[in-house]
Amino acid sequence: MASVNPLAASDNLQEFSSLLEWVVQDLTAEEWGHPEIGVAISRLREVLEYNVPGGRCTRGMIVMASIQNLLPLAMQDVETKKRALVVGWCVELMTCSFLVTDDIMDRSEKRRGKTCWYKKEGIGLDAINDSFLLESCVYRLLRKHCRGQPYYLNLLELFLEISYQTQLGQALDLIVAQPGKVDLAQYTETMYKSILKYKSAFPCFYLPIAAAMLMARIHQEEDYRNAKTILLEMGVLFQVQNDYLDCYGDPSVIGKIGTDIQDRKCTWLVVEALKRVTPEQRKILEENYGYDDVDKVQRVKHLYDDLDLTTVYRQYKEEIYQRVQILISQHANGLFKEIFLKLALKSCKKDVYSPSLPVV
Repeated sequence: MASVNPLAASDNLQEFSSLLEWVVQDLTAEEWGHPEIGVAISRLREVLEYNVPGGRCTRGMIVMASIQNLLPLAMQDVETKKRALVVGWCVELMTCSFLVTDDIMDRSEKRRGKTCWYKKEGIGLDAINDSFLLESCVYRLLRKHCRGQPYYLNLLELFLEISYQTQLGQALDLIVAQPGKVDLAQYTETMYKSILKYKSAFPCFYLPIAAAMLMARIHQEEDYRNAKTILLEMGVLFQVQNDYLDCYGDPSVIGKIGTDIQDRKCTWLVVEALKRVTPEQRKILEENYGYDDVDKVQRVKHLYDDLDLTTVYRQYKEEIYQRVQILISQHANGLFKEIFLKLALKSCKKDVYSPSLPVV
């Protein structure tokens, strides 16, 4: 074992995904058939088995890859690997809990290629409580497998803080996209970046890296500040890419049907459009943005085409990628640099039509 890295294949999707069945069993087996809550535990298992599979597990595998790079080989034993896999799945479970409620608020039809959980017969708004169950599973797993470790309290506080930040981001998103009301004056670059910072960058990028850093006994606050600087910029491109795909992506590839225009979302596309429109074009947005009407949606998309936002997107994407590279060179060193470079290439240089894009 001394000459073999037990985490060598930890960023392999098959290996990571194979642990999900064990995670579900670990969360439900002890109270399965309980005389008082057995039925609820059965429901929890159903929620887990339907909602958690099907993603690319990018965030969870980031935890594994980071541990592999940050921990000395001598510390990478079987138990360390097991805890890292558990924490990786905690990241995935937290993400899943947000997606279940996000689909309700956005009235989405598909998620990860399947009917959204709340749309299934007999589920409806009960899915809100199911999302609470999913997040509760995160803290149960952390307590069962990381309690007693020197980083346990900090890890617990990290997940709690990210949950709070993500919900703040969701609140901003909902405030801008109020039902029956479209105020284009609110669709600013400042508001957009605030939403993506809290709703996307913190949970999707900072959480898995910071979790791995805590497990690797990294204590310097400067290291966390530097990581946040780089990862929040990666989050910008991640969300810009998602916004573009919501409008132009193939639902069979991205796993969901885009509804940002109908849902009055403050997206990169509408923010960029507002920077470029003539008074006449702005009126088109005012009259058509935020309506659940096929013709109105198409008028907005035609306006995006007239403004050539696809070309703007490709240029912006490359600019952000180059900016990320500069931040890595300025703020990352040693093993951190390798992690961030890999993450940048994997998450920020995807072709927008590639079927290997992360499905969230």
